[in-house]
Amino acid sequence: MKKIAIVTGCAKGIGKEIALELARDGYDIIGTYNTSLSEISLLKSRIESIGVKFNSYKLDLLNEDDINNFCNAIKKEFKKIDALVNNAALSLDNNFLDKTSGEFKEVLQVNLISPFLLIQRLYDIMSNGVIINISSTDGINTYSKFNMDYSASKAGLINLTKSLALELENIRIYSICPNWVDTESIREMNPEYLSVELNRVGQKELIDPKEVAKKVIQVIESNLKSGSIVVMEGSHE
Repeated sequence: MKKIAIVTGCAKGIGKEIALELARDGYDIIGTYNTSLSEISLLKSRIESIGVKFNSYKLDLLNEDDINNFCNAIKKEFKKIDALVNNAALSLDNNFLDKTSGEFKEVLQVNLISPFLLIQRLYDIMSNGVIINISSTDGINTYSKFNMDYSASKAGLINLTKSLALELENIRIYSICPNWVDTESIREMNPEYLSVELNRVGQKELIDPKEVAKKVIQVIESNLKSGSIVVMEGSHE
């Protein structure tokens, strides 16, 4: 039977590369997106040219009803999911005094609560499957004063991974924590600010998103203990 993987936020960046790498590894892909319909169409063509299936679902991770409807549709259509990659993330960086409770809640909802909900609603069709939570070194030791909500959400995702490893039977769960990754959103940042941040955390260059995707495959195929946290720091000075 063909293996099936769900990748959230797969229209571009890390999620796109993870979806492509899983497709090359023989998985049919279920990909979610929110606004990037044109990118999803291009990704569909690339994945299907590999020789596997690609199903896309528009999913607003800020909307719990949307999450419930997505999970119900998946369980109706597919008998088993072999891998779930919680990749979608939100960052709303700004000054401490300018942050609103609404912004803080949105970041937590997308980065922490929505992975929890997806796991809770899909685990019963994931026996012997693997869950990969894409966290960040910002949840460990590279946090900054501008992204305390993002860092808190990623630290929470790490701890959620460890806790669920104790709860989920016959499912392996991991967090992969990369440092700064070469994605579209990062390249759009102020280059001076990015340079300062890279120097601050001692990172020499951005991590290629393809390397994160390869790490996902390595972890899925590994015998790492469930609950393990895999850090990708990139090259350092």
